[in-house]
Amino acid sequence: MSQLFAGTSGWAYPSWKPDFYPAKLAQKKFLSHYATRLNTVEVNFTFRQLVKETTIQNWLNETPAHFRFGVKAHQVITHIKRLKGTEDFVPRFLATIEPLAAAGKLGPVLFQLPPNLKADAALLRDFLAILPRTVPAAFEFRHTTWFADSTWEVLKASNAALCVAETETMTTPDVATAAIVYYRFRKPSYTGEERRSMVERITQHLAAGRDVFAYFKHEETPEGALSAVELLREVGQSR
Repeated sequence: MSQLFAGTSGWAYPSWKPDFYPAKLAQKKFLSHYATRLNTVEVNFTFRQLVKETTIQNWLNETPAHFRFGVKAHQVITHIKRLKGTEDFVPRFLATIEPLAAAGKLGPVLFQLPPNLKADAALLRDFLAILPRTVPAAFEFRHTTWFADSTWEVLKASNAALCVAETETMTTPDVATAAIVYYRFRKPSYTGEERRSMVERITQHLAAGRDVFAYFKHEETPEGALSAVELLREVGQSR
C-alpha cells in the first residue's frame, strides 16, 4: 500500500522546544524523539559535506524500521559541475549513503539545481544515464524554462521524480513523473484552503499507488514540524 512520509528539512533545532520537543530533552535525543512523531527527514548538510559512516550508523540506531532519510545531493554534482562530468563523483557520493539504502531507510535523493541553470533536456538525460536506476531520485528545477513536457518525458523515462517546490516566488507544476512524489512546502505559512488542497493532491497520488514524500520548511520555529504532524493526521483521516 502506498504511503505518506512527512517531515522537515533537518531536526537539530533547540528552538522547537517546548512545542515539538519536550523542554528538557537533550539535543542528542532529538532525532529519536523526532522519529516518534514523523516518519522522514530531509538531510540538507550532505549538500556541503560527505556524511561519515559513524554518523549514518547513529541515525540508523536512533530511528525505527519504517523511517526514511531523504538526502540532498552534494553541491559538486549540482552546482559546481552542474550535472556535467560527474561520472567519478556520483559513485563516491552514493557510496556514503549506501548504508541507508542497505538498511531500507533511504528515501529520495534530491538533486536541487541552481536557479541560473536553464532547461537542457540532453544534459538531464545524460546525467540520468549515469545514475543507477536503484537510486530513488528527485529533481528540483529552479528556472522556469524546465517546466515543460520535454522535461517531464526525460524524468518519466528514468522513473525520476519531479520535486514540486512551493515558495513565495515560484511553484513547480504538480506533475507525477515517477513511482514516488516529492513535495517541498517552503511557504512561511499555509491557509486552510491551501492545506485542504495539499491533502487532496497527496491523497490522489496515494490512491494512484505512489508513495509521497513531503517536507516542510524548518527554520527557527517548530511550525514546519507541527505542520508535518498535522498533515500525517489529516491524510490518514481522509483515507
